[in-house]
Amino acid sequence: MKKHFSLLLIFLSLISFFALASPPEEKEKPKDPFASETFSGLKFRSIGPALMSGRINSIAVNPNDYSNYYIAAASGGVWKTTNAGTTFSPIFEGEGSFSIGCVTLDPNNPFIVWVGTGENNSQRSVSWGDGIYRSEDGGKSWKNLGLKKSEHIARILIDPRNSNIIFAAAQGPLWGPGGDRGLYKSTDAGTTWKAILTVDENTGVSDLVFDPKNPDVMYASSYQRRRYVWTLINGGPGSAIHKSTDGGTTWTKLKNGLPSVDMGRIGLAISPVDNRVLYAIIEAAQKKGGVFRSTDYGANGEKRSD
Repeated sequence: MKKHFSLLLIFLSLISFFALASPPEEKEKPKDPFASETFSGLKFRSIGPALMSGRINSIAVNPNDYSNYYIAAASGGVWKTTNAGTTFSPIFEGEGSFSIGCVTLDPNNPFIVWVGTGENNSQRSVSWGDGIYRSEDGGKSWKNLGLKKSEHIARILIDPRNSNIIFAAAQGPLWGPGGDRGLYKSTDAGTTWKAILTVDENTGVSDLVFDPKNPDVMYASSYQRRRYVWTLINGGPGSAIHKSTDGGTTWTKLKNGLPSVDMGRIGLAISPVDNRVLYAIIEAAQKKGGVFRSTDYGANGEKRSD
Protein backbone atom coordinates (compact mmCIF):
# COMPACT_ATOMS: atom_id res chain seq x y z
CA MET A 1 0.00 0.00 0.00
CA LYS A 2 2.81 2.39 0.91
CA LYS A 3 4.51 1.54 -2.40
CA HIS A 4 1.40 2.43 -4.40
CA PHE A 5 0.97 5.65 -2.44
CA SER A 6 4.57 6.67 -3.20
CA LEU A 7 4.09 6.01 -6.90
CA LEU A 8 0.92 8.12 -6.84
CA LEU A 9 2.81 11.04 -5.27
CA ILE A 10 5.53 10.78 -7.90
CA PHE A 11 2.93 10.73 -10.68
CA LEU A 12 1.15 13.80 -9.29
CA SER A 13 4.47 15.62 -8.92
CA LEU A 14 5.34 14.97 -12.55
CA ILE A 15 1.96 16.25 -13.69
CA SER A 16 2.46 19.46 -11.63
CA PHE A 17 6.00 19.93 -13.04
CA PHE A 18 4.97 19.64 -16.66
CA ALA A 19 1.95 21.84 -16.09
CA LEU A 20 4.13 24.60 -14.65
CA ALA A 21 6.82 24.14 -17.31
CA SER A 22 4.42 24.45 -20.20
CA PRO A 23 5.12 27.63 -22.20
CA PRO A 24 2.48 30.31 -22.14
CA GLU A 25 0.29 30.58 -25.15
CA GLU A 26 1.86 32.80 -27.84
CA LYS A 27 0.03 35.91 -28.83
CA GLU A 28 -1.44 35.84 -32.25
CA LYS A 29 1.03 37.42 -34.68
CA PRO A 30 -0.25 40.22 -36.85
CA LYS A 31 -1.19 39.05 -40.26
CA ASP A 32 0.40 42.11 -41.90
CA PRO A 33 4.23 41.95 -41.47
CA PHE A 34 4.38 45.73 -41.88
CA ALA A 35 1.84 46.47 -39.18
CA SER A 36 2.83 49.01 -36.52
CA GLU A 37 3.17 46.24 -33.90
CA THR A 38 6.07 44.77 -35.88
CA PHE A 39 8.15 47.92 -35.46
CA SER A 40 6.91 49.12 -32.07
CA GLY A 41 10.15 48.05 -30.34
CA LEU A 42 12.44 49.90 -32.72
CA LYS A 43 13.75 53.36 -31.87
CA PHE A 44 15.89 55.77 -33.94
CA ARG A 45 19.46 56.38 -32.80
CA SER A 46 22.28 58.49 -34.23
CA ILE A 47 24.84 56.52 -36.28
CA GLY A 48 26.80 59.33 -37.93
CA PRO A 49 28.32 61.06 -39.62
CA ALA A 50 31.29 58.88 -38.65
CA LEU A 51 33.96 61.18 -40.09
CA MET A 52 37.42 62.03 -38.79
CA SER A 53 37.00 65.63 -37.69
CA GLY A 54 38.36 67.36 -34.64
CA ARG A 55 40.94 69.40 -36.55
CA ILE A 56 40.52 73.18 -36.46
CA ASN A 57 42.39 74.50 -39.48
CA SER A 58 41.84 78.23 -39.35
CA ILE A 59 40.45 81.07 -37.23
CA ALA A 60 39.52 84.53 -38.51
CA VAL A 61 38.78 87.27 -35.97
CA ASN A 62 36.92 90.48 -36.73
CA PRO A 63 39.51 93.20 -35.96
CA ASN A 64 36.74 95.63 -35.05
CA ASP A 65 34.99 93.24 -32.65
CA TYR A 66 37.03 90.50 -30.98
CA SER A 67 33.90 88.68 -29.83
CA ASN A 68 33.03 88.02 -33.48
CA TYR A 69 35.07 85.30 -35.20
CA TYR A 70 34.95 82.34 -37.55
CA ILE A 71 36.24 78.78 -37.13
CA ALA A 72 37.14 76.46 -40.04
CA ALA A 73 36.85 72.73 -39.25
CA ALA A 74 38.65 70.03 -41.20
CA SER A 75 35.48 67.97 -41.64
CA GLY A 76 32.83 70.16 -40.08
CA GLY A 77 32.23 73.28 -42.13
CA VAL A 78 32.53 76.87 -40.92
CA TRP A 79 31.24 78.11 -37.56
CA LYS A 80 30.61 81.66 -36.36
CA THR A 81 30.39 83.18 -32.90
CA THR A 82 29.26 86.68 -32.00
CA ASN A 83 29.69 86.27 -28.23
CA ALA A 84 33.37 85.34 -27.88
CA GLY A 85 32.76 81.61 -28.21
CA THR A 86 29.90 81.15 -25.75
CA THR A 87 27.81 79.78 -28.62
CA PHE A 88 28.59 78.92 -32.23
CA SER A 89 26.37 78.71 -35.31
CA PRO A 90 27.09 76.63 -38.44
CA ILE A 91 27.13 78.95 -41.47
CA PHE A 92 28.41 76.70 -44.29
CA GLU A 93 25.92 73.83 -44.35
CA GLY A 94 24.37 74.31 -47.76
CA GLU A 95 27.54 74.53 -49.85
CA GLY A 96 29.43 71.96 -51.88
CA SER A 97 31.99 70.89 -49.26
CA PHE A 98 32.08 70.20 -45.54
CA SER A 99 35.89 70.04 -45.49
CA ILE A 100 37.50 73.45 -44.93
CA GLY A 101 41.12 74.48 -45.40
CA CYS A 102 41.04 78.14 -44.37
CA VAL A 103 38.84 81.11 -43.55
CA THR A 104 39.90 84.75 -44.06
CA LEU A 105 38.28 88.13 -43.51
CA ASP A 106 38.76 91.08 -45.84
CA PRO A 107 40.97 93.49 -43.85
CA ASN A 108 38.98 96.40 -45.27
CA ASN A 109 35.53 94.92 -44.67
CA PRO A 110 35.07 92.14 -42.07
CA PHE A 111 31.63 91.30 -43.47
CA ILE A 112 33.39 89.87 -46.53
CA VAL A 113 34.44 86.33 -45.64
CA TRP A 114 36.59 84.08 -47.84
CA VAL A 115 36.65 80.30 -47.43
CA GLY A 116 39.02 77.84 -49.08
CA THR A 117 37.58 74.33 -49.05
CA GLY A 118 39.46 71.08 -48.59
CA GLU A 119 41.67 70.74 -45.54
CA ASN A 120 45.41 71.06 -46.07
CA ASN A 121 46.47 67.72 -44.58
CA SER A 122 47.54 64.39 -46.06
CA GLN A 123 45.99 61.64 -43.94
CA ARG A 124 43.86 58.89 -45.47
CA SER A 125 40.91 60.41 -43.60
CA VAL A 126 41.20 63.77 -45.38
CA SER A 127 38.22 65.01 -47.39
CA TRP A 128 38.45 67.30 -50.39
CA GLY A 129 36.82 70.57 -51.34
CA ASP A 130 35.29 72.22 -54.40
CA GLY A 131 37.12 75.53 -54.60
CA ILE A 132 36.96 78.97 -53.06
CA TYR A 133 33.90 80.77 -51.68
CA ARG A 134 33.07 84.35 -50.73
CA SER A 135 30.34 85.82 -48.55
CA GLU A 136 29.50 89.51 -48.55
CA ASP A 137 27.09 89.38 -45.61
CA GLY A 138 29.07 87.81 -42.79
CA GLY A 139 28.40 84.23 -43.80
CA LYS A 140 24.66 84.36 -44.46
CA SER A 141 25.08 83.52 -48.15
CA TRP A 142 27.95 82.22 -50.28
CA LYS A 143 29.16 82.21 -53.86
CA ASN A 144 31.61 79.73 -55.35
CA LEU A 145 34.36 81.62 -57.20
CA GLY A 146 36.21 78.79 -58.89
CA LEU A 147 39.42 76.81 -58.39
CA LYS A 148 37.14 73.79 -58.08
CA LYS A 149 39.93 71.38 -59.02
CA SER A 150 42.22 72.62 -56.25
CA GLU A 151 40.62 70.17 -53.76
CA HIS A 152 42.78 71.51 -50.89
CA ILE A 153 43.16 75.28 -50.38
CA ALA A 154 45.68 76.10 -47.68
CA ARG A 155 45.67 79.89 -47.43
CA ILE A 156 43.85 82.98 -48.74
CA LEU A 157 45.37 86.46 -48.43
CA ILE A 158 43.80 89.79 -49.42
CA ASP A 159 45.94 92.78 -50.30
CA PRO A 160 45.17 95.33 -47.54
CA ARG A 161 45.58 98.15 -50.09
CA ASN A 162 43.10 96.72 -52.60
CA SER A 163 40.38 94.22 -51.71
CA ASN A 164 40.09 93.12 -55.35
CA ILE A 165 43.55 91.53 -55.20
CA ILE A 166 43.33 88.03 -53.75
CA PHE A 167 45.95 85.29 -53.41
CA ALA A 168 45.00 81.64 -52.96
CA ALA A 169 47.51 78.92 -52.06
CA ALA A 170 46.25 75.62 -53.48
CA GLN A 171 47.90 72.38 -52.44
CA GLY A 172 46.08 70.45 -55.16
CA PRO A 173 44.65 66.91 -55.24
CA LEU A 174 46.05 64.46 -52.71
CA TRP A 175 45.41 61.19 -54.54
CA GLY A 176 46.43 62.25 -58.03
CA PRO A 177 48.48 64.72 -60.08
CA GLY A 178 47.50 68.03 -61.62
CA GLY A 179 44.36 69.99 -60.83
CA ASP A 180 44.37 73.64 -59.76
CA ARG A 181 47.71 73.42 -58.00
CA GLY A 182 50.04 76.25 -56.96
CA LEU A 183 49.63 79.90 -56.03
CA TYR A 184 46.82 81.81 -57.75
CA LYS A 185 46.12 85.53 -58.00
CA SER A 186 42.93 87.41 -58.78
CA THR A 187 42.76 91.13 -59.52
CA ASP A 188 38.95 91.23 -59.84
CA ALA A 189 37.80 89.93 -56.45
CA GLY A 190 37.83 86.29 -57.49
CA THR A 191 36.01 86.50 -60.82
CA THR A 192 39.10 85.20 -62.63
CA TRP A 193 42.32 83.54 -61.43
CA LYS A 194 45.86 83.31 -62.78
CA ALA A 195 48.53 80.84 -61.64
CA ILE A 196 51.59 82.86 -60.57
CA LEU A 197 53.68 80.13 -58.90
CA THR A 198 53.70 76.53 -60.10
CA VAL A 199 56.31 73.81 -59.65
CA ASP A 200 55.12 70.45 -61.02
CA GLU A 201 52.06 68.19 -61.17
CA ASN A 202 52.63 66.83 -57.64
CA THR A 203 53.68 70.04 -55.88
CA GLY A 204 51.31 72.69 -54.61
CA VAL A 205 51.59 75.75 -52.38
CA SER A 206 50.97 75.03 -48.71
CA ASP A 207 51.52 78.38 -46.99
CA LEU A 208 51.79 82.09 -47.81
CA VAL A 209 52.64 85.22 -45.78
CA PHE A 210 52.81 88.94 -46.54
CA ASP A 211 55.51 91.30 -45.35
CA PRO A 212 53.47 93.40 -42.86
CA LYS A 213 55.10 96.62 -44.09
CA ASN A 214 54.96 95.87 -47.82
CA PRO A 215 52.43 93.36 -49.22
CA ASP A 216 54.34 93.26 -52.52
CA VAL A 217 56.87 91.16 -50.60
CA MET A 218 55.57 87.62 -50.11
CA TYR A 219 56.94 84.29 -48.96
CA ALA A 220 55.35 81.04 -50.17
CA SER A 221 56.14 77.44 -49.31
CA SER A 222 55.68 74.71 -51.90
CA TYR A 223 54.99 71.13 -50.81
CA GLN A 224 55.47 67.98 -52.91
CA ARG A 225 53.34 65.07 -51.81
CA ARG A 226 51.18 62.18 -53.09
CA ARG A 227 48.94 59.85 -51.13
CA TYR A 228 48.48 56.19 -52.05
CA VAL A 229 46.42 53.60 -50.19
CA TRP A 230 49.55 51.94 -48.80
CA THR A 231 51.76 54.97 -48.20
CA LEU A 232 52.30 58.73 -48.33
CA ILE A 233 55.14 60.17 -50.40
CA ASN A 234 55.71 63.10 -48.11
CA GLY A 235 58.22 65.48 -49.67
CA GLY A 236 60.64 65.78 -52.54
CA PRO A 237 62.69 68.27 -54.55
CA GLY A 238 59.58 70.36 -55.22
CA SER A 239 59.29 71.45 -51.59
CA ALA A 240 60.91 74.85 -51.02
CA ILE A 241 60.49 78.42 -49.75
CA HIS A 242 59.94 81.07 -52.44
CA LYS A 243 60.10 84.87 -52.19
CA SER A 244 58.59 87.58 -54.36
CA THR A 245 59.22 91.31 -54.11
CA ASP A 246 56.88 92.38 -56.93
CA GLY A 247 53.47 91.11 -55.88
CA GLY A 248 53.97 87.60 -57.21
CA THR A 249 55.16 88.41 -60.72
CA THR A 250 58.58 86.79 -60.17
CA TRP A 251 59.90 84.41 -57.52
CA THR A 252 63.28 83.44 -56.04
CA LYS A 253 63.91 80.17 -54.20
CA LEU A 254 65.51 80.62 -50.78
CA LYS A 255 68.33 78.15 -50.00
CA ASN A 256 71.00 79.58 -47.70
CA GLY A 257 70.90 77.97 -44.29
CA LEU A 258 67.97 75.68 -45.12
CA PRO A 259 68.13 71.86 -45.40
CA SER A 260 69.89 70.74 -48.58
CA VAL A 261 68.05 67.39 -48.53
CA ASP A 262 64.49 66.78 -49.73
CA MET A 263 62.00 68.74 -47.66
CA GLY A 264 58.33 68.10 -46.92
CA ARG A 265 55.65 70.47 -45.68
CA ILE A 266 56.77 73.93 -44.56
CA GLY A 267 54.91 76.38 -42.33
CA LEU A 268 55.74 80.08 -42.43
CA ALA A 269 55.38 83.06 -40.08
CA ILE A 270 56.73 86.59 -40.27
CA SER A 271 57.24 88.89 -37.32
CA PRO A 272 54.57 91.61 -37.09
CA VAL A 273 57.00 93.99 -35.39
CA ASP A 274 60.18 93.29 -37.38
CA ASN A 275 59.64 92.41 -41.03
CA ARG A 276 63.24 91.25 -41.36
CA VAL A 277 62.45 88.18 -39.23
CA LEU A 278 60.98 85.13 -40.98
CA TYR A 279 60.29 81.80 -39.28
CA ALA A 280 59.84 78.42 -40.98
CA ILE A 281 59.01 75.03 -39.50
CA ILE A 282 60.32 72.46 -41.96
CA GLU A 283 59.92 68.73 -42.49
CA ALA A 284 63.11 67.31 -44.00
CA ALA A 285 64.85 64.02 -44.68
CA GLN A 286 67.68 62.65 -42.54
CA LYS A 287 66.25 64.37 -39.45
CA LYS A 288 67.45 67.74 -40.71
CA GLY A 289 64.13 69.50 -40.28
CA GLY A 290 63.01 71.74 -37.44
CA VAL A 291 62.45 75.42 -36.70
CA PHE A 292 64.47 77.88 -38.79
CA ARG A 293 64.81 81.65 -38.51
CA SER A 294 66.05 84.35 -40.85
CA THR A 295 66.80 87.89 -39.65
CA ASP A 296 67.60 89.31 -43.09
CA TYR A 297 64.38 88.98 -45.10
CA GLY A 298 64.96 85.28 -45.83
CA ALA A 299 68.42 85.70 -47.39
CA ASN A 300 70.01 83.42 -44.78
CA GLY A 301 68.40 80.90 -42.49
CA GLU A 302 69.57 79.40 -39.21
CA LYS A 303 68.26 76.24 -37.51
CA ARG A 304 67.03 77.09 -34.03
CA SER A 305 65.76 73.71 -32.80
CA ASP A 306 64.61 70.25 -33.84
